[in-house]
Amino acid sequence: MTDASRAPPLRILHVFRAPLGGLFRHVLDVARGQAERGHQVGIFCDATTGGTRAAAVFDELAQTLALGITRVPMSRYPSLTDLRAQLAEMALRRRLAPDVVHCHGSKGGVYGRVPALLAPGRRYVTAYTPHGGSFNYKPGSTEHKVYMTVERLLEGATDIFLFESRFIAGRFEAHVGHLPKTDHRIVLNGISEAEFEPIDHGEAGFDLLYLGELRSAKGVDTLIDALALLHRRDGLKPRILIVGSGPDETELKEMASARGIADQCVFEPPGPIRKALAQARVMVIPSRAESLPYVILEAAAAAQPLISTDVGGINEIYGPHHRQRLIKANDPTILAESIRTMLARPEAERLAEAADLAAHVRRHFRLDSMIDGVIAAYRDALATRRAG
Repeated sequence: MTDASRAPPLRILHVFRAPLGGLFRHVLDVARGQAERGHQVGIFCDATTGGTRAAAVFDELAQTLALGITRVPMSRYPSLTDLRAQLAEMALRRRLAPDVVHCHGSKGGVYGRVPALLAPGRRYVTAYTPHGGSFNYKPGSTEHKVYMTVERLLEGATDIFLFESRFIAGRFEAHVGHLPKTDHRIVLNGISEAEFEPIDHGEAGFDLLYLGELRSAKGVDTLIDALALLHRRDGLKPRILIVGSGPDETELKEMASARGIADQCVFEPPGPIRKALAQARVMVIPSRAESLPYVILEAAAAAQPLISTDVGGINEIYGPHHRQRLIKANDPTILAESIRTMLARPEAERLAEAADLAAHVRRHFRLDSMIDGVIAAYRDALATRRAG
């Protein structure tokens, strides 16, 4: 029997805002894995986002998480709603008496760590995973400076920082002014063995796929400009499936129409990633900002041919032997040329390159390693706090 299996189970509360995107995927994977290892786990998050997909996931999880799922209204930007959500979090924490409060994202980091700031002698530990959040939000702006001031204030209420990429650890150091003075470590996002099954493109009806949020940071406007350039300059009209939702959806549809490429673009709401991957031969990620995106991890693991910009921690996923394939962000001309070149390559060559990247991801981004690394960090932080 290992030391980990002899240790008593932990009571763990995950605190975050929106049940959407990669952050939500990360919390679900960690929470499920912790519950499977015998720990008592709960979730506290927003009640106004996530829609039917989040509701279905929570219904499926309800019998698995011993500490339950608590949802209250939260706002993306600072507002009076924050006070009500903060009071709800504090009441839940007192009732559940967790050993660990694991905060995710900027808003979750506030809700979970403000009470800890006021309780230096607490017996529970606070863990914090930024997931990009405010560190990627308009660097240099007044809002960003305010957010970084909050991060400095809450550093002392954080027992352990769990960065999901080296990139975000570097952003913390650059914008806060130093690496965390308390315990900090990098625990890379990981994916399950089932996700390494290669995608069958036998029924693919599209040349290209974009999957993600429809907002400025994701660079979908750059992709539309690149497609318009291919049409105008080279007479090429690759069909693209755009899967996602977000605040810029209407604007992007209007942009595709204005550029004369609306007939090439099909927009669909979010859905299962492997179903989307099977519908297109090449995936394109034109982001301006990322942390360590699950969409890249999942597509790479499934041996999906990829075109991606070199932002955030994406080069950590690609590794030293593949990162030269990444392209500059926010440049339609470069993106158009990458699309033209990729689609002109023989399919066997594209798939061989994709399989090579999948093998790299399999070696470095494993789900079990992520879950075990997070639990080990909790236990180290608990030992330090209780010894103190």
